[in-house]
Amino acid sequence: MERRQQLQSWIAAEFPGRPFELAPASADASFRRYFRLTFADDPVSLIVMDAPPSHEDCRPYVKVAELFGATGVHVPKIIRQNLEQGFLLLSDLGSSTYLDALTKDNAHNLYAEALGALMSIQAGSQPGVLPEYDRELLMRELELFPVWYVSRHKGVTLTDKQTTQLYEVFDRIVDVNLAEPKVYVHRDYHSRNLMVSAPNPGVLDFQDAVYGPMTYDLASLLKDAYIHWEEDFTLDLLARYWETARALGLPVREDFAEFHRDYEWMGVQRHIKVLGIFARLYHRDGKDGYLKDMPLVLHYLRKACERYGELRPLLRILEQTDPTITEVGYSF
Repeated sequence: MERRQQLQSWIAAEFPGRPFELAPASADASFRRYFRLTFADDPVSLIVMDAPPSHEDCRPYVKVAELFGATGVHVPKIIRQNLEQGFLLLSDLGSSTYLDALTKDNAHNLYAEALGALMSIQAGSQPGVLPEYDRELLMRELELFPVWYVSRHKGVTLTDKQTTQLYEVFDRIVDVNLAEPKVYVHRDYHSRNLMVSAPNPGVLDFQDAVYGPMTYDLASLLKDAYIHWEEDFTLDLLARYWETARALGLPVREDFAEFHRDYEWMGVQRHIKVLGIFARLYHRDGKDGYLKDMPLVLHYLRKACERYGELRPLLRILEQTDPTITEVGYSF
């Protein structure tokens, strides 16, 4: 309640004499909260980000908003900011996410626009501007899986042999990831962070952006933890991206088979991490809303592990912790 009062006091000081209302807009997996701000004398709404400084830092958001905005991508404009208190006032990109809006009929167009925006971000990439998506960070993300998913969530204790084999797989995954061409990586580019807007899409939740493997955001988008499409559809989108990226001069692999393997292994890294994060959100933070999305993540992960012999030790652990993994999700 004290935090809400601080927020209201800040808005009142920024807009003296203008009555306003605040309504919850959305929340995410972090400590950030979002409110929709409306004024009695103005039909245009705004978004307020509340990021408690003890838990969150607004400065990366401000930096990446400027960086991505300069590429022509539609990101929220920062209208007012109070970095000390952790408040940002942003333009409102609407309330319709891709997840809300996607259907069989509009999916091709919406994903084409999302891939176009992604290529704009990647085309603006420069080394040394964003943090490196390095081995330490990639490995730290992978380690969420044995700690939070296998041990805490599933109650399974791995043998010494299994642990050794799992970390050997982790090393191999990261080797493949780090061998990729590098670009700016949004790091959470999927249907819940893309808004149907004009111009489309509106891009949100980019504050954790890094400089790293080129296929990471593609895996986030096309192997989305929240919506499932048939593989022939996503492969067609991936091939179209690859052809366009080559024509634009982006540093994409010359051979599509190598590019596809990079994409598959990047998806493995992401989905191992996501399982750990979803488990941690439930057990540590009391957020159970992501548990329903675990089966789809497991589906992606298992499919990839079945394709590559080097990932078999991970597949055996998945079979031990989740002996019945079924086909799930949205398809057409």
